[in-house]
Amino acid sequence: MRRNRINQVLEAAILACAALFAQVSFAQDGSKTSADSKIRNIDGVAAVVNTGYVTRKEIDERLAALQKQGGKLPDGATLRMTVLERLIMEKIQLQNAEQEGVGVTSKELDKIIGDIAAKNKLTVAELKTKIIDSGSTYERYRQMLRDDVVISRYREREVEGKLKISDAEVDNFITERNRASAIGGATRSTPAAKGAPEEIDVAQIFIPVDANAGAGTQAEAKKKAESLLREARGEVDFLQLGAMAAKDNPKIKFQDLGYRTPDRLPQLFYEAVRNTGSGQVASAVVKSPAGYHVLKVLDRRALAVGGPEQQQAAPQESASSTPQNITVTQTLSRHILLRSRAGLTDQDAERRLTGFRDQVRAKTADFGELAKKYSEDGSAANGGNLGWMGPGDLVPEFDQAMNRLQIGEVSDPVKTEFGWHLIQVLERREAQLTLEKQRQFARAAIRERKFEQAYQDWLRELRDTATVKIINADDPAASPR
Repeated sequence: MRRNRINQVLEAAILACAALFAQVSFAQDGSKTSADSKIRNIDGVAAVVNTGYVTRKEIDERLAALQKQGGKLPDGATLRMTVLERLIMEKIQLQNAEQEGVGVTSKELDKIIGDIAAKNKLTVAELKTKIIDSGSTYERYRQMLRDDVVISRYREREVEGKLKISDAEVDNFITERNRASAIGGATRSTPAAKGAPEEIDVAQIFIPVDANAGAGTQAEAKKKAESLLREARGEVDFLQLGAMAAKDNPKIKFQDLGYRTPDRLPQLFYEAVRNTGSGQVASAVVKSPAGYHVLKVLDRRALAVGGPEQQQAAPQESASSTPQNITVTQTLSRHILLRSRAGLTDQDAERRLTGFRDQVRAKTADFGELAKKYSEDGSAANGGNLGWMGPGDLVPEFDQAMNRLQIGEVSDPVKTEFGWHLIQVLERREAQLTLEKQRQFARAAIRERKFEQAYQDWLRELRDTATVKIINADDPAASPR
């Protein structure tokens, strides 16, 4: 049931991107043409990007894909320029990646496509047929997927691989977390007098969604944000909740914004938390052009005359004594596992486990005895007992289903990469993290906090250093100049 976190996140990121692009077919013109050919076809070029170009046909196809998704879109000219800018950024990243030797082999690409087909319960041949039926070609799909993987690897190397996190940052993070989770959740700092300057420490869980996405995509993102908001109102560590959500979907981000005066908070955020007390969650999900935000006020404090630096000094002194104090919720559970194998369909496994569930709920059978008899993993001999597990110790699908259960409750059948599970929660407890686990958690949280800013800075730098000349983005490819 355990899984290497880094491999899981990378795999999920690639598969999530691949699955997204599998639904929306974007044409990528990767052909190499001579300078003379480019000149002859200049009417079809929307922008020259370094030594390459973006065609008006590419813009048209990207627009058609967005319109196929449905939903409200900006006016034609604005949307067309937005799409052009995205294509330009993709082209710049692909060009730089090629210069830096970042690529993907055909064998690796075949493996990724095989994984996508398997996740959708298709053979590769069936996936090819679906791609062709959607109006694209398999060759175009492979090229699109290759570009996506190359961009992901280049970004990982240039941004994620270069994020530096010092031991001092980790120590400070642990200190602040310990202070923010003091007993009772009461205000830990001296509150500001009415009307006096203050600083607010706000954390967020961010579910990104493109402003041009269809109504279905927008609704799904909003539903996820509202679900997280409900969970955040319970007895749960907010940043751990964010970490678990990000593990399930690497596109979700979580971060502690740190102490900021109101003028340094995004206006939308400040309006949402203006009347929210320390340790409280904002009353509603915040919608921004970038997506949906779940906000929590970790602390509010009076702004010292000497500024934030003066207030930061006190916690630093106790940093050496705090690492052992961070606690997490651990769950003791047991399960019955039916492994995926030839001859056992999903329907059969689900039906069998539903029968076991009904017997346990009706008290005509004991969960532990059923696990000993039918579970197909090493825990069977111990009645399916998995021991005490903390956030991130189990695969996301299992983790989420387990966390929704009350003590003694039995789940519906749950599918993971290992097969089908029936889960029962036996007990929960608050436990201190080991020093090593604390530091791992702290580094992951700090990395999430730093990544978004570093990524946006990197994109701006790429755009600023590229040679881009926009020629004609306004007319569709079929229109005369």
